[in-house]
Amino acid sequence: MPIEDVAGTVKELITEGKVKHFGLSEAGATTISRAHGVQPVTALQSEYSLWTRDHEAEIIPTLEKLGIGLVPYSPLGKGYLTGTIDSRTSLADNALRRMLPRFTPEARQANQALVDLLKEIADDRGATPAQIALAWVLAQKPWFVPIPGTTKLHRLEENLGALDVELTLVDLQRIEAAATQIQGERVPERLKSVFGR
Repeated sequence: MPIEDVAGTVKELITEGKVKHFGLSEAGATTISRAHGVQPVTALQSEYSLWTRDHEAEIIPTLEKLGIGLVPYSPLGKGYLTGTIDSRTSLADNALRRMLPRFTPEARQANQALVDLLKEIADDRGATPAQIALAWVLAQKPWFVPIPGTTKLHRLEENLGALDVELTLVDLQRIEAAATQIQGERVPERLKSVFGR
């Protein structure tokens, strides 16, 4: 179905008072622009974190130009950036992570350098690696509102603590350098057409 038809339907629902805002999920820059041309888009929900940054080329500039917010999901890299998963971590047979290239033992081992850096910066700040990873997302643009998933109150409180973490320019540069070395694709080859832009 053309995105213009979807946007038009949402526009009618907004006019009728049945919907307040129009948001998209995992949409590419062209789709966002086409939808926004029919009904202003309030926010895009899409995966974005230190190790999932493919949106920086086209999507984020499009959002910024159109005044659309970004709601990054999985800002903690499906838990990897918290420092609680390493190459020795056993993943359940039915775990989503098992099918993701970044969660092979080899990729986890290669990507440990980024987590080690997050731990080092966290120790210097009296924070946790998760808080540093979230603070990095928050430092990118003031209109990014990350939504880390959790089912535990203490993790929610930990995540909220990222609001009190201020990263220096040196911190950001060090994190940037480490993040450029990430190994493993975001999704398996067979799913790239689903998540591709």
